[in-house]
This record gives sequence, C-alpha cells and structure tokens, in this order.
Amino acid sequence: MRVLTIVGARPQFVKAAIVSRALRAAGIDEVLVHTGQHFDDNMSAVFFRELEMTAPDHDLGIAGGSHGEMTGRMLQAIEAVILAEKPGRVLVYGDTNSTLAGALAAAKLNVPVAHVEAGLRSFSRRMPEEINRVVTDHVATWLLTPTDLATQNLLHEGVPLEQIRQVGDVMFDAAVYYGEKAERESRILAELGLPRGGFVLATIHRQENTDDVARLEAICSSLAAVARDCPVVLPLHPRTRQRLADSGVQLGGVRVLPPLGYLDMLMLERAAAVVATDSGGVQKEAYFHGVPCVTLRDETEWVELVDLGWNRLASPGTADIAATVKAAMGTTGRPGSPYGSGAAAELVARSLA
Repeated sequence: MRVLTIVGARPQFVKAAIVSRALRAAGIDEVLVHTGQHFDDNMSAVFFRELEMTAPDHDLGIAGGSHGEMTGRMLQAIEAVILAEKPGRVLVYGDTNSTLAGALAAAKLNVPVAHVEAGLRSFSRRMPEEINRVVTDHVATWLLTPTDLATQNLLHEGVPLEQIRQVGDVMFDAAVYYGEKAERESRILAELGLPRGGFVLATIHRQENTDDVARLEAICSSLAAVARDCPVVLPLHPRTRQRLADSGVQLGGVRVLPPLGYLDMLMLERAAAVVATDSGGVQKEAYFHGVPCVTLRDETEWVELVDLGWNRLASPGTADIAATVKAAMGTTGRPGSPYGSGAAAELVARSLA
C-alpha cells in the first residue's frame, strides 16, 4: 500500500518524522510531499537533517501570498502529484494551509484521507487554523484523534464513531525520542550562556497576534517587563520579524534569536523556567518536559493542559501577561496522561494499514 504524506510547516516535519518511521516498520510505502510553506533553511531544511528524514519526494516550493492564494496553488499542485503517484491513502497533519489543500485535493479525487490531530477545536472561527481543521475533519475518511476531548468534539459534530481512531498524540512520541537526542547533541544553553531554569522562552507567530498591532505591542511590552527581572529569549519567526519592522513595535530587553533547529528548540523548552507562546505545539512540548506554560491567546485547543494546571491563558491586551508569566515560575500542574502512552505513531500506521 502507498501512502502520500503532505507536510509544509515545522511542527508537521516533527510529526511526520515519527510516523514515517512507524510506516516503514509496518511495511507501508510512503511518498513525502513538502508544499514549501516553511521554506528557508532554519524553518525547513535543518529540521529534515536533525530529524533524520529523507529528502521529500516532491518539493512544491509554494510559500507566501494570502491564505486563499497559497491554498489554491497548493491544491492545484497536490492534485497533480496525487494523479501521478496514485496513492491508496493521503495522510495530513494538524491545521495549516498545506493540511487543508492536501485534504481537499484527495477528497475531490476520491482518495481516502487520514487526519492526524483530528477533532481539535478552539471554537474561534476568527482563526484560519480553526477553519482548516474543521474542513479537513469533515472531508477525511479516518480521523486520528489525540485526546478524549477531540474524540468527543467529532461525535458532537455528527462524525460516525467508526471513522474515529483515538491514537494519542504523536508529538508526545517525538518529545520523548528527540528530547533524549537534544540532551546529547544540543549546545544551545552553553552558546547562549543560559542556566537551566533561569530564563523564559517565548515564541510569537500567530496571525491574530502579529497582524494586530495592539496585541503585538501588548505582548512585546509584557516580555520586556519580564526581561527586567529574568532573561527572556525569543526565537523570532520571519513573519513576526517583518511585522515588528513594519509596525515599529520594540522588544526592549528581550534576547532575540533567529529561528532555531528542532533539537535546540527542544533544549530551550526543557531548560526554561516558563514558556510563553501562541504556538499549539510548543504548549504541549512544554508540558511533555514538565515546564509551566503561558499561552498568549484568547483560547487554546489544548484545554486539558489548562485543566491540569500546566497552562495558563493570557489574552494580549486584556490580561496582565507579565504578571501571569511571573506567577507561573516554579509552579507545577497536576499529574495526568491525556495524550496517550507514547505509541501514537505505531497506532497511526496500524490504522492506515
């Protein structure tokens, strides 16, 4: 059997690396398609090297433009690849434009779609990612959910139970496997002179925060306030860098870094006192490494982490972000295992087979 896997953004590379290993072990032939959504070396190629992934079979080189333009170009290009490769399944991850384009192209060609991380909901249709994940779920054949709540979300939306497979979270598999590799190979703490537990790690990239100057200013001024008491490091997404330049918003006192490879990023997550982020994946990785997280958004798909006390929401412009970050330092949440046992990739491969 042949599976066509579609990825385009850094978190998807991580998930695909773990699942691809499981697919090979199950004797499944995989064709890897990289849409190009994240395209420069720090956002793409370095991840493939560190994750020990083979080069994509198809690199579509599609990046930039509006959501509609990007998704449309991807849809056209992925359709051509599906027609040429004739897969028995198309596998998509998460909630990016690459995910939506891959799911739509396959569904229109009557190729079954499997969606990893199905059922996640922020219940905010203002987020492009929410539109992507909802539409993908409702054209997919198999919905591979990470949590009980994700499964319940799909059932409430009328998805038949027989289409849902609760497999756990492949990011948990990745955090365990690559976390040990990061401890062996990453030198980022020594290079930056950062002590374990002595700094705050921040990331900002979501459109709702970068395109709204008031929200961007609230985040940056709050991080600057935290930096007066504790070092703050911020690996800067290219989109965020451009928005800062365009808006004139300043990051006073914050140590700005270029985008990092996966192992260095994992190492910073493992060693931080607190993670402050608007990334869905980084929220979970903080939890996997036992680090408290402050989510710089109005809502989160990963409500389990809020319920367990590992994650706190701080809405830019309304919440006191600096106070929330400082309050999170030195705290821990309650024990729990909402994301499975660490065998999600194997269960994904079994479901596809």
